[in-house]
Parts: sequence; structure tokens; C-alpha cells
Amino acid sequence: MFSDPPVDALGARAARLEEYDETGLPPTRSADAGGQLRAYLSRGPAGNLEGLWKEPEGPRAGSAVFAHPHPLHGATLHNKVVFRAARCLARAGYGVLRFNFRGVGLSEGRFDSGRGETDDFRAALDEAERRGGLPIVAGGFSFGSAAGLRAIPGDPRVSAFVGVGVPLASEPPESLPLPKVPALFVVGSEDVYGPPEMLRRWAADSARIVEVPGADHFLEGRLDELEKALTAFLADIRKGSDK
Repeated sequence: MFSDPPVDALGARAARLEEYDETGLPPTRSADAGGQLRAYLSRGPAGNLEGLWKEPEGPRAGSAVFAHPHPLHGATLHNKVVFRAARCLARAGYGVLRFNFRGVGLSEGRFDSGRGETDDFRAALDEAERRGGLPIVAGGFSFGSAAGLRAIPGDPRVSAFVGVGVPLASEPPESLPLPKVPALFVVGSEDVYGPPEMLRRWAADSARIVEVPGADHFLEGRLDELEKALTAFLADIRKGSDK
């Protein structure tokens, strides 16, 4: 049903010091990083889904799933925003699952304009629960955040949501359900794909919004501020003090 592919059968090479390199190399063709990062293949709705599971640092707080941007624009689970978010979640005590949507890397299937990708996200939630237990923090960057928003309604396993660069300029706001759990949205002040004013109109007072001054959609050069905002949010939900 679920499997971790044998590293030697997948042509392992020396582990990278970082899990992120944006080379496009499928993660299941790389060795584990220090025993804390494991490549896997799991069954998804369109075939195998490829991903990386990172063990938490310190006492376990639960699990997390964080999804990558648009598959047709070359995005993968190695995207730097996804990597930074995953690293931050792991440091906060969450086992973190990053996965490639259908048709990306070794994930099977074809791009499905967000419909099938929402199902992929649900399958990733199942895998995260299996590997790391509950509760689950769900999230994603750009296209991945939209898939996550559509995947989590009614799922009692999800305790919080993190959306970075929600693409409200290209996704009809009415098609994106507002999360019913504590939520953080991070946006660059110069983001043309999800402008801050659109985000505020859509989210209103239902979530915490952090605007990064001078940053674009990709938070280029400002990823430390993403980690700072996410760290504070995770600390607050652990204390139960967030909305």
C-alpha cells in the first residue's frame, strides 16, 4: 500500500547538506539526509505520489503537509518557500511531509487544473497521519495553498492552516473556502498574483495576515521573515492563544 523505496534501487548518491536545491532531481533518487529525511512513494488517487518526510526536531507536536506551487510552471517540492516552511515546521516539532503533485517528478498522473491536485493533497494528509500522527498543520505556497484550502474543509485532523502567496488574482476568491481553523497568511506587499488588499478583503478577520514589506510573490530575499512569522504563529497555536 505505502512504501519507502530502497535507496540502492533508486540510484542513491551522497546526501546533500540541504534538502533543497531546485535542481529538479527526484528526491527518491537521493540518499536520506542524516537519517532525518526520508524519500517515499505512497499511493495517491492517480497513482504513486513522490515525497519527502522530515522527522520533527525536539518533542513531537503533530504532523504537517506543505504543498508546492504550480506544476506547469516548473515547481516541485524542492521550491525554496516550501523548503523554508518545512524546515520551520520541523523545528517547531512537526513531522513534515512535502510531496510532488501528480505529473511532477516521479508522481504519476497528469495535471488536472487543481481538481485532482486537491485529491492529491487529501492523500498527503492521510500519509502524514500514518507517519506522524495528529494533529496536522496543512499549508502550501501559491497553487499549493489553493489546493490545501480546497482539501481541508470538514477534515477534523487539521488543526491549523498556513497559506503563503494565496493566488487570489488567478483563483476566484469564492472558490477558495476560508479555513475554519487558526490560519496564517503571508503575503509580499508587491505580490501581483495575490495582492495584499485582495487577501484582506477575502480573509477579513478570519485569520492572521502578515505582509512582508517590499517582497514579491516569491518572497525573494525575504524568506527569513516568512520563517519568523511562521515560528510565531506555531508557538501561539501550541499555546492555544491564536484565533
